[in-house]
Amino acid sequence: MLSGCSHAGAVNVLRNAQRLTGRSRIVSFVGGFHLTGAVFEPIIEPTIAAVTDLGIERLVPGHCTGWKATHRLAQALPEAFVQPSVGTVLRF
Repeated sequence: MLSGCSHAGAVNVLRNAQRLTGRSRIVSFVGGFHLTGAVFEPIIEPTIAAVTDLGIERLVPGHCTGWKATHRLAQALPEAFVQPSVGTVLRF
């Protein structure tokens, strides 16, 4: 799954992709979680719990994920987490 800034919520985007494709497996999510800023901080933990339950194999958060959420995702899902930067190459 490749997404821009997930204004609808990354979990909603992922669940909708599952619904549209009829597949439950999510190999990867590359994109923004839109969790930056104080207004979104209360939903960081529920988002991480939902993402963990979805069993995503590779997680590459975009810029709008925010510092706090990015660090929590890295802590919660160390095997799946990839910190992107300029020049990052992803192979699936």
